[in-house]
Amino acid sequence: MRYFIAVFLLILPVSVWSAIDTYEFKDDATRERFKQLTFELRCPKCQNQNLQDSNSPIASDLRNEVYKMLQEGNDDSEIVDFMVARYGEFVLYRPPVNKATYVLWYGPFGLVVIGIIVVLMVSKKRKRNTTTSEVSSESNDETHLSSDESERLKDLLDTGKNK
Repeated sequence: MRYFIAVFLLILPVSVWSAIDTYEFKDDATRERFKQLTFELRCPKCQNQNLQDSNSPIASDLRNEVYKMLQEGNDDSEIVDFMVARYGEFVLYRPPVNKATYVLWYGPFGLVVIGIIVVLMVSKKRKRNTTTSEVSSESNDETHLSSDESERLKDLLDTGKNK
């Protein structure tokens, strides 16, 4: 039992010793640019994690690359262009609007419009069916019989009851 406790106490601090990237910036504006860029760029290995949150080795390399490019004086668009050229538009959380991304940007609006049209058509059809059934039930209740026909119907009903 003591052996297990000793091993546990030796292994526990290892998780705390995980590598933390520390970067020194010349000013706060550069630090904010670094945070913004690593937040906006997606890790190529991880599915929905940005460079800032990912612990994968490639994310660490890309953070180092962003840091190096910022220290060299590159602006944000140059850094983003470098990443897109190297890894494709997948690294962008907000891809640009172009022919390849029209469905991505405008597809949800199209689906909402289609949904509204379907709801309107169904409600209109349901209203029309309700109105038609009301009219047909009213016409069945209000039979237009002449006085002779009404007397004959009454006689037939009376003779049916007497049998």
